[in-house]
Amino acid sequence: MTVSTKLTTNRKALTINLDEAKYGTFAEIGAGQEVARHFFQAGGAAGTIAKSMSAYDMLFSDAIYGKADRYVSRKRLHQMLEREYALLDQRLGKTRGDNTNFFVFANTVSARNYTGTNECHGWMGVRFQSTPKSPPNEIIVHVRMRDTTNVSQQDALGIFGVNLLYGSFYYSNDSVQFIRSLADNLGLERVEVDMVEFHGPDFQGIDNRILSLQLVEHGFTPAVMFGPNRQVLQPSEVLYKKAVLVQRGSFRPFTNVNLDMLNCAGAQFLQEELVRNESVVILLEITMKALKATGTIDYNDFLARVDIIASIGHNTLISNHFEFYKVVSYLRQFTDKMVGIVLGINTLLQIFNEHFYKNLDGGLLEACGRLFKERIRLYAYPMTGRGYKTYTKLRKEDNPGYIANKLDSDFIIDANNLMVKDNFRDLYNFLMRNNFIQSVTGYNGNFLNIFSPKVLEDIQAGNNAWEELVPPEVAKVIKERKLWHHS
Repeated sequence: MTVSTKLTTNRKALTINLDEAKYGTFAEIGAGQEVARHFFQAGGAAGTIAKSMSAYDMLFSDAIYGKADRYVSRKRLHQMLEREYALLDQRLGKTRGDNTNFFVFANTVSARNYTGTNECHGWMGVRFQSTPKSPPNEIIVHVRMRDTTNVSQQDALGIFGVNLLYGSFYYSNDSVQFIRSLADNLGLERVEVDMVEFHGPDFQGIDNRILSLQLVEHGFTPAVMFGPNRQVLQPSEVLYKKAVLVQRGSFRPFTNVNLDMLNCAGAQFLQEELVRNESVVILLEITMKALKATGTIDYNDFLARVDIIASIGHNTLISNHFEFYKVVSYLRQFTDKMVGIVLGINTLLQIFNEHFYKNLDGGLLEACGRLFKERIRLYAYPMTGRGYKTYTKLRKEDNPGYIANKLDSDFIIDANNLMVKDNFRDLYNFLMRNNFIQSVTGYNGNFLNIFSPKVLEDIQAGNNAWEELVPPEVAKVIKERKLWHHS
């Protein structure tokens, strides 16, 4: 990624200070007043800052903004923006509202504590007018700090906050430029941004899911999450201390076989002793590799897939992790409960393809050690010989063909009879015997030869046979919205 370096942090702060139309409040909790500090140091702050404050004591904070279950939360950020903007309008609206674009910058942050045991993250937001007297817009982000000292985190937050405010004022009409500018004078090593949302009259045509996808595209975060109501989700809030069941796929479209995989594996997952009394989150994961299968990301195609998943009531995870051990490592940031992964036989074979682990000193053995550390289950959905032959033709780059030639078309391949390469057979048998890998049971044999690429071809060709191959909710969305050029 190419990061703009045209403007220093000081120059950005000074530019805002010299913009006579901008006037507002800085309210910061948790990491000093590091953002406001840049504006004071740049000079001319009296023309920009109406008030700068920090309410660190919880009683003070509650008295000003109201009660909150958590002080570093989206709810608290919203309370801060709401209260401070109301005060600006109440106290200054009559005297300078005709010529001023009011704004509030707020953050609530948990920087590294003395023992280094806390989650280092924060919520930041800007509520601002684009013209005098206009209804305000709002941009909010969730950020994680990667520096290892409190002072370094404060410094990074100060720079990031200036970038956020500057981008809100001058780049908000170009989402790519806005997102890239968040790393100006900072780089991608010091902060992770895993959520961004635009709201307000100037952003009516913006889909926040595309903005979050762009965070992954440009390296700000390895993954983002969306809910069934088209909302952007904060992963830590959704996954905290939850058991997680993940199904990876292209979901172009979501078919009956995808649903059968999820239902059958889900039934087995819920019977696990470590899952029975736990809350379970289901994630349907699409990798960036799958989204870039044609070379570049088609945002309309991306939204079609996410909307299809939303139609069946599930969350979507978009990740930049092709290797499953990286997916599990990502999830382990938020939960120590059991993780189940639903996958097809073809994908299970990919896990035992040493080609994908050339970057690891320990190769496949190291990858398996990372993946199967603890509380992990892989649920392998069966496939027919005919189906596997079809898949190897579609995805020659990913799948070894040494198995397909040996199979009868109607032969059922499952985790129990799968032929992995001889040099990995003992490892595979060990994982099977210890239940790290389980064969999915109770499946519908009529679904085994359904393939998303063929269903997509039928949709685009106007062949109505596809409607029988997808859940009714999915068919309804495809037809109503004419997805994938359905006519």
